[in-house]
Amino acid sequence: MSPGERTWPPARPEDGCALVTGASGAIGAATARALAAQGWPVAVHYGGNRDRAAAVLEAIEAAGGTGALVGADLGDPAAPQRLLDDATAALGPVRVLVNNAGITRDNLALQISDEDWQQVIDVDLGAAFRLLRAALKPMIRARWGRIVNVSSINALRNSPGQANYAAAKAGMLGMTRSVAAEVARRNVTVNAVAPGFIESEMTAEIGDMAQFIPMRRSGQPEEVAAAIAFLASPEASYVTGSTLTIDGGLGG
Repeated sequence: MSPGERTWPPARPEDGCALVTGASGAIGAATARALAAQGWPVAVHYGGNRDRAAAVLEAIEAAGGTGALVGADLGDPAAPQRLLDDATAALGPVRVLVNNAGITRDNLALQISDEDWQQVIDVDLGAAFRLLRAALKPMIRARWGRIVNVSSINALRNSPGQANYAAAKAGMLGMTRSVAAEVARRNVTVNAVAPGFIESEMTAEIGDMAQFIPMRRSGQPEEVAAAIAFLASPEASYVTGSTLTIDGGLGG
């Protein structure tokens, strides 16, 4: 290999793990399984539903993968650092971080309380930032890291009744672009995905949305997970600061 020549794709570190927040939910569970299939030990985070997270870990192990359960209430500002420490203690340094955890407190703007505003901002945006900040140092030292922030199509289009959620998810996109530029030279990429109507418990109460979607169907969690797994892969080494919409054409 001549001086200055680089191999592609850049080899990923042999140690470390992937941390997926909100891994007891539909998108998080599918993402944890997808990353495990890529060979990553996966730290399966849960907030309140340990049993569902345990089922995700069981599925990973049944398929030949490895992982660990890590619980944390991400509404607590101190929880993100503890969560990262727990994942590192169990599986090694976090090389892939998927900020997927999120909550909703939907209401019209005139009726959103200060508490409901702050809870959504704290979990959906604040915790994502604190986790990202804590994960960056070991990634920079290793000169390899992948951060994927799970935003929403509602950050890009009007979403009546979700001013708090849309604000948090839009803030996540701005954060993604800014941090991506800061760490790009260190082979650490920061990207986002913006899912549309994906079948999950969060969307089950909305009803049939297929008539509004150009593809005339809702998305599957595995379709979002596949995009996240790509952005976390060595093959995505030249993709950073980007937002990939996964919405069946809804946002177009």
